[in-house]
Amino acid sequence: MFGAWRGRAQYGGMIEKRPFRYFLNRNHGVPGIAVLPEGGYARAKAEISTWPGYAPTPLVALDAIAKATGVARLHYKDEAARFGLASFKALGGAYAVMRVLQAELAVMRVLQAELAKRDVAREATSADLIEGRYKEATAKITVCCATDGNHGRSVAWGAQRFGAACVIFVHETVSQGRRDAIAKYGAAIRVVPGNYDDAVREAQKQAEANSWFVVSDTSDPGYTEVPRDVMQGYRLMADEAADQIGEAPTHVFIQGGVGGVAAAVSVQMRARFGAGAQ
Repeated sequence: MFGAWRGRAQYGGMIEKRPFRYFLNRNHGVPGIAVLPEGGYARAKAEISTWPGYAPTPLVALDAIAKATGVARLHYKDEAARFGLASFKALGGAYAVMRVLQAELAVMRVLQAELAKRDVAREATSADLIEGRYKEATAKITVCCATDGNHGRSVAWGAQRFGAACVIFVHETVSQGRRDAIAKYGAAIRVVPGNYDDAVREAQKQAEANSWFVVSDTSDPGYTEVPRDVMQGYRLMADEAADQIGEAPTHVFIQGGVGGVAAAVSVQMRARFGAGAQ
């Protein structure tokens, strides 16, 4: 079970005291089951690293804060410049969009003789999609998702880059700035009354009604492959950080959201630094 500790953070007076809870997952991982297989990550890394504009983002040393808080070293993975998205979720959604299009093009090849004659590959590469080799086919494919801002931005950017149509659902309290940041990549924005969960339900409803493809970063029973692809994309961010820091960190902090980023980073830290990494 999970262990929980309560306390108050104290940072030498530089940062005000705040209550916190610490949870230790004593049952992390299930023996014999790999939720994020290493082969899947190797594929994600190989694909994403070939995309135009890809480069590892910097790991910034925060020496002054480290000194003030009494820790030996503190680093910040700065994702602001990743493909120009200014989002820490830039990698996952876009990679999952690419995977959805690859799978759908494979189905089209089997089911549509006209497309087969045009040599639609059983697995089109990301370069094929970026170059628009199958744009007539991908333009007929619509991807969608619900978002608070970051995931939807990546999905919209991925759809634009790989040639698909895109509809993003946001709940009514998502700021106009976030809506605009998504819409700039050509996505249609639909505002849903209520909260994030309402937007999730509406996205699913409209996807079923219109034969769209949901690219969600949250799994449900029977819907795991796309979220898994999203998480495999996220792992590259953690892998870069592992290369840059050069040694096992004692702690890794990341905003949780629905959990996909946190889980992906956790998996990659254990992959790089051993099963004992918490």
